[in-house]
Amino acid sequence: MTWVCVVPVKGSAGAKSRLGALPETFPARGELAEAFALDTVAALLAAEMVEQVFVVTADPAAATPLAALGAQIVPELPQTSASDARRGSVAATRDPLNTAIAEGIRAAQERYPLCNVAVLTGDLPALTVADVEATLSAASALDLAMVADEEGTGTTTLLARAGVAVTPRFGPGSRAAHEAAGHVPLDLPATASIRRDVDTIDNLAEVLRRGVGAHTSALIARSQPMPGPQEH
Repeated sequence: MTWVCVVPVKGSAGAKSRLGALPETFPARGELAEAFALDTVAALLAAEMVEQVFVVTADPAAATPLAALGAQIVPELPQTSASDARRGSVAATRDPLNTAIAEGIRAAQERYPLCNVAVLTGDLPALTVADVEATLSAASALDLAMVADEEGTGTTTLLARAGVAVTPRFGPGSRAAHEAAGHVPLDLPATASIRRDVDTIDNLAEVLRRGVGAHTSALIARSQPMPGPQEH
């Protein structure tokens, strides 16, 4: 069974604010967020079970390199769009992340109605193709599934079989919210790369220790000071 994936990408402005003050030798938070998204999308596109990746973003600068990878870009609707007003979606206008995800799901299901749908956060820089395939295979037997983050309280991946309605509830306590909506947590190893999102400086240190994708790795390498000449 094939899948289409939806990845929300915030863009550079205000991205990854929870990382706090990074060491001087590290890239800016916006640059890191862009590299995280590129590595997430690259791993998805490399998976045989993935038909297409839809990236939802309001940032043209973030969209350009993701489109170059082969992702389909879905422009994020303004929070107070006319379409929201017509639908009376007051709650959605206060929740830009889930509104953007819902727009990506709509676009993905419209383009690929026979494919299953997976929503992944865009901050999985250590994501491997093997873990993508294992997750999608496990979820294929369920109408609704999810992947909890490594801490166990959040959600990194939300999955639904073709034709099954799915409502994203990302944010604080999202695991409980998604479980209450019928999503079954997949039994994946605690250290599976698809469970390690990056919200804090400790998360960042952990993924760098484990190994990250080419874009994040290259960005970190470029930011490190070059060693000076050695004295003999």
